[in-house]
Amino acid sequence: MNDALDVLSGDVLVREGRIAAIGAVGDVRADRVINAAGGILLPGFIQTHVHLCQTLFRGYADDLALLDWLKQRIWPMEAAHTPASLAASARLAASELLLGGTTTVLTMETVHDTDAVFDALEPMGLRAVVGKCMMDADSAVPARLLERTSRSIDESVALAARWNGRADSRLRAAFAPRFAVSCSRELLEAVGALSKDRGVLVHTHASENRDEVALVRSRTGRANVAYLDEVGMASPHLCVAHCVWVDEAEQQLLANRDVKVLHCPGSNLKLASGIAPVVDMRRRGISVSLGADGAACNNELDMFKEMRLAVGLQAITRGAGSLTAADALQMATREGARALGLSAEIGSIELGKRADLILIDRDRPHLATAPDPISAVVYSARPADVRTTIVDGNVVVDEYQMANADLAGIVADARVQAQALAARAGLDLRPPG
Repeated sequence: MNDALDVLSGDVLVREGRIAAIGAVGDVRADRVINAAGGILLPGFIQTHVHLCQTLFRGYADDLALLDWLKQRIWPMEAAHTPASLAASARLAASELLLGGTTTVLTMETVHDTDAVFDALEPMGLRAVVGKCMMDADSAVPARLLERTSRSIDESVALAARWNGRADSRLRAAFAPRFAVSCSRELLEAVGALSKDRGVLVHTHASENRDEVALVRSRTGRANVAYLDEVGMASPHLCVAHCVWVDEAEQQLLANRDVKVLHCPGSNLKLASGIAPVVDMRRRGISVSLGADGAACNNELDMFKEMRLAVGLQAITRGAGSLTAADALQMATREGARALGLSAEIGSIELGKRADLILIDRDRPHLATAPDPISAVVYSARPADVRTTIVDGNVVVDEYQMANADLAGIVADARVQAQALAARAGLDLRPPG
């Protein structure tokens, strides 16, 4: 995934967590040698929009449009989270992500107890930028999710002070106002100013659904992206999920401000939100990366599926080949790094970058004869094909198994916590029949 999209046959030497040599590495002694012959070695996938806290909601919030999905299921369940259930949700998500080749995420959690998410992620090995959800102006949300403006800001600043740079810079914090519908102008203006002053990422949603767009316009008199610009949030530090319903003027604004767009095709389909104009945005020079969104609206955290969907949906709306396999793979790696301000650190296999790597087994029947590795990865590969995942030079998935976590224990705990959480939320979510 360098500028030339070179495909090399050779070795990769990792030393002290970074890539030290590529191709011919010379006569070196290594603590470990992984025989990757015949496989496909890639930079780890970077998912720029997920909600780790929603992993326990999988299958509990199906077949609803966005605003009903939030009001009837997601907000009641987020309000019912405890530190224990948040940790269980984060561990389950991290396991799924790492086993499927995702090494880095930008995640928006719920309003409270975000330290529990950081604590759970630190030993798992996942690279993560985590934001405490900020909500101070929506009467439709449960009381536990409605914050005082000053408290929301203070807690977000304190989280960044506690966690930025932890685990050898593998963990960082972001500001995460949910969206314009649930945030006051005062909060958004404060976040914009703090981000500018401190260089901290801002992670939010915008223009995901036509009803949401109409609601923002009715309250502010502005289009969604234009309103974010008016309150001072539109900048190179702003990462905006979805942008399905953005007109040409808004797209140009995104380009002019170097705002990063986080495309979630699977979620947009399941919530009936629409198809984002990805090709049009990319033509304007807008950085568009990929994320699965949450397990409550996808219901997988599978970057292979998101790449295939991204290509297929643009083929329907803009024509075959308008977004290629190579484009999608770039969105899943280098564009993700660009969105997070980590282009110098991750996103490609290049000298000096952090060793965030995944190895795909090409001996599977659906991969064995594909002549082009990029095509094979985007159109044919699956999470179960990921043999090895390495983050910061540490092997976290080894021969298809979690190397540093008890997966059976994580799954068992998640089941218990999910059932208890649904009961606290007062939801009868038993399957029909």
